[in-house]
Amino acid sequence: MTTTMRWGIIGVGDVTEVKSGPAFQRIPGVELVAVMRRTAEKARDYARRHGVPRWYCDADEILRADDIDAVYIATHPNSHADYTRRAAAAGKAVFVEKPMAVNAEECRSMTTACQAARVPLWVAYYRCALPRFEYVRRLIADGAIGEVRAVHSIRLQTPRPQAWQNSVGLSGGGWFFDAACHTLDWLDHVFGPLSDVAGHVVGHGRGVEDTVSLCYTLPGDIIGSGTWCFDAGVDHDRTVITGTRGTVSLSISAPDPIELRRDSASEYIEIPDPPHVHEPLIRTIVDEWRQTGVCVSTGVSATRTAVVMDELLANLRVVG
Repeated sequence: MTTTMRWGIIGVGDVTEVKSGPAFQRIPGVELVAVMRRTAEKARDYARRHGVPRWYCDADEILRADDIDAVYIATHPNSHADYTRRAAAAGKAVFVEKPMAVNAEECRSMTTACQAARVPLWVAYYRCALPRFEYVRRLIADGAIGEVRAVHSIRLQTPRPQAWQNSVGLSGGGWFFDAACHTLDWLDHVFGPLSDVAGHVVGHGRGVEDTVSLCYTLPGDIIGSGTWCFDAGVDHDRTVITGTRGTVSLSISAPDPIELRRDSASEYIEIPDPPHVHEPLIRTIVDEWRQTGVCVSTGVSATRTAVVMDELLANLRVVG
């Protein structure tokens, strides 16, 4: 193992411009060696603007490179499984964007391939490492709101019909599939696996889910519920965790103030997100690669989230 963790990126689209890509050049002992995008002009432009030494329009060039230890797959979800299996076969450590894949079966195949090749598989559920989410997790763990009894999420968003997230062929579902997985995966991280998943899904003739109600249970007899509507007239996002001594609430999608409410009084805590929101999670990946830490967002944990999505979206009737 080299002292420097050398990376290649497959798919340098929007998510790599600010959220993730620059983080690879900010962490000591990490080198971004090459990037790939199928359109040569766009790959060349990204490499030039971000100071990356090499660019390709063929993913195999990344996978064959002897000077690349790990691959970040930032393509649309419909290609995650294929690229992950190919990267594992090439002996590369894998970091893949969320949603991990279009369904749980693909996720399992990715995990199996990486385990067989003895390479790690990490998934970009970066909220489990963001400071404001870690602050809330510690509040709960330290008993700030007492014993947790319930969780409720509400996410409203005005329509974005042209977004790629609404193209099933690319995303695997609609905005709920792309966005709500962040909430469900974070709850799994904080409390443990979701079970007894049930709900209702409506598509309003669009062919993808736009309005979803969900209920579930968490370990410790915690009751969970939520409503997501991506055809709303306003934007709103809040998840409330209710305990025997109070509540704590936060936005999953935006760095709005955390509200801690106890004894009929509210305290508001502002914790801004870092400029590159993937960076805290990537640092834990680098630590694990160096055997000095652990990244909690893995193929195994992300597959659990995919199973919840499958249970909801595959087994419930979508009303046109």
